[in-house]
Amino acid sequence: MTNKEILYVEDALSHEKFMESCSQKTSSKLSDPTLSNYISELQQKHSEIYNKFLNLL
Repeated sequence: MTNKEILYVEDALSHEKFMESCSQKTSSKLSDPTLSNYISELQQKHSEIYNKFLNLL
């Protein structure tokens, strides 16, 4: 990988970790179980994407 590609992957990792963290915080604050479950699914999806980017390195 080129330096530019590595920087892109590192940036993407940072964004996915941030979105995962925001999803987790939001899910725990919601009182509607349906909405909370949906946000938890988003958190899981961001975690999966993070791991895919991490495997590129």
